Amino acid sequence: MKIHTLRLILGDQLNARHSWFREKNAGVLYVMMELKQETGYVVHHRQKVLAFFAAMRAFGNALSTAGHQVNYIKLDNDTNNQSLTQNLQQLMQDHEVTTLECQQPDEYRLDHQLKSWAGANKININWFDTEHFLTGRNSLKEYFPNSENYLMETFYRKVRKQYDILMEDGRPTGGRWNYDKENQKKIPANHDLEPPLIFSNDVSDIDELLHNSEVKTMGQANAAQLIWPVNRRQSKQLLEHFCQFGLPDFGRYQDTMATENNVGESHWSLYHSRLSFSLNTKMLHPLEVVNAAIDAWSKNKDSISLAQIEGFCRQIIGWREFVRGIYWAHMPDYKNLNDLNHTRALPEFYWNADTKMNCLHYSIKQSLDYAYAHHIQRLMVTGNFALLAGVSPDALDDWYLGIYIDAIEWVELPNTRGMSQYADGGLIATKPYIASANYMQKMGHYCKECYYNPKKKTGEKACPFNSLYWHFIERHKERFKDNHRMSMMYQVWNKKPEEEQLALIKQAETYLDNINDL
Repeated sequence: MKIHTLRLILGDQLNARHSWFREKNAGVLYVMMELKQETGYVVHHRQKVLAFFAAMRAFGNALSTAGHQVNYIKLDNDTNNQSLTQNLQQLMQDHEVTTLECQQPDEYRLDHQLKSWAGANKININWFDTEHFLTGRNSLKEYFPNSENYLMETFYRKVRKQYDILMEDGRPTGGRWNYDKENQKKIPANHDLEPPLIFSNDVSDIDELLHNSEVKTMGQANAAQLIWPVNRRQSKQLLEHFCQFGLPDFGRYQDTMATENNVGESHWSLYHSRLSFSLNTKMLHPLEVVNAAIDAWSKNKDSISLAQIEGFCRQIIGWREFVRGIYWAHMPDYKNLNDLNHTRALPEFYWNADTKMNCLHYSIKQSLDYAYAHHIQRLMVTGNFALLAGVSPDALDDWYLGIYIDAIEWVELPNTRGMSQYADGGLIATKPYIASANYMQKMGHYCKECYYNPKKKTGEKACPFNSLYWHFIERHKERFKDNHRMSMMYQVWNKKPEEEQLALIKQAETYLDNINDL
């Protein structure tokens, strides 16, 4: 049968339950591509590229096995132009096809590329929803029709009501919407942790392909035993494992930071679900994840408290959907926002973890080893330091977008430029997320093994976070002195003797001048 329709499937559109696949049609050709366009827009972690290509190949094979027509273009295919639109143009000519169907890309970059190409070549694209998210691209305008002050908590409550998640008679289960204050505990020393569920996917052929194709990557990878889920079956196994072993303590220790000496080999995973790659590639659906977790809670209320399940659901149906709304409400301008005018180059140790600051060493080395760090390591360690040091949000964006296996621009950009760096001027966060060494000590175990002294603010071996914190407060005084959430810090700063203030500023500037040696 002659092909009459091309359907494009992008690398993060691996939704096996999409309505496209309910019926087989020999005249419909599904197209998937491995592209240097996608491996090269930033330097990606080796495990990230391996996992994406492996998951894409598994999805393409599953479609073929189910009886669908699939044209999977590998990276080294002779016909691969390494451009999404050039390949589509060639395929449409080869098959004499005029009908192209696409699911809406989640990245503005790809959305713009496809629409610009289609407009220039008078090609009509039939657009379809990805059938993954709980809210639409324009959700913020729908939820906040008369305001541009978007509050995540308000958004989260609306989504919970809309989907009847943890609700009873129109009220939140347990009588409270948010249990976050109960979920900020430091993990005890020598805490017994369940080993993380990891996989052993042999992707050596893809690794060889990347080498032969001279794809530049960062980080470590054991291509014979890739630990990340690369298909729906493995993704569901990881979800089940989390519900059984992670959920009972997920919220309680979600903000903690641990070392191998402190809790053993599971220090990098703790009780986190690590489902973000499966979710962001759409191998799992958010409601599927939330419902599985709620089911586990409902059957095990003695071991899983309401605070644990509420905190997890808030991340999936609240924060994840909210930042996507921010992204689509403000792109493409959002990508260029730099409200604090930070321009410093990213320190060299972000690429190799070669720093005496133990919190940064641990968090960055873990990221290089696993293509993963949990949200507090991203926000309050690597992000906090970059913000205090005045690093360019462009440079930090590229680093976050490349190093983490779950990083796709719609979720990475608002989290980095907004939540972490306050470069959006407060669209997401009501104040900058900055902290001194006191926070590191309170929430983790890094300081105990550190070269620097977290108690010292100036002098030899004084923790850089301390003086850099006050340097930030001083240099952005005009910007934040009237911010009610920072007023206490400015009161503390203003009460310090001038001599102490000058010593802190001098210490910070010495550190900034020698930032790559810290």
